[in-house]
Amino acid sequence: MTVVTNEWKTGRALVSEELFGSIAHLVRHQSKHPRDRAEAITDQALAFVATAAQAGVSMMPSDDVDDGLHAFILHTRAYDTFCQEFAGRFLHHNPEPGTGGRTVKAVTASALAVKGAGFLVLDDVWTVNGENTAQCDSDCGRPYGQQ
Repeated sequence: MTVVTNEWKTGRALVSEELFGSIAHLVRHQSKHPRDRAEAITDQALAFVATAAQAGVSMMPSDDVDDGLHAFILHTRAYDTFCQEFAGRFLHHNPEPGTGGRTVKAVTASALAVKGAGFLVLDDVWTVNGENTAQCDSDCGRPYGQQ
């Protein structure tokens, strides 16, 4: 019998514990999330940025992941260094006013891209107005990215 294990990457593993803690602290205090949730949000924000650096799809963070993204961007030097390492360039935050905002479809595509990049996706932080977009456990066993 062959045992297959999945080795999922985490966003947390991409930065030092000191930087991770600082970003999570900012998420916690700016957005009023409890510590565990702030850490989950920070992990997913780091995975989001690392994926966005190489993604072949337009990336849009969930409501919570956006909190982590903003906290990371405020660590300007660390964010710049991270972008250079993973993308070879600075990744600008490009909000698109007047486009209708976050959509379930766009955030779902982003969560799937993060999963496709090999990162563990924490479903409960991938929501838009409370609607889950990750659905990583409800894909009927289909290979990732296939309809």
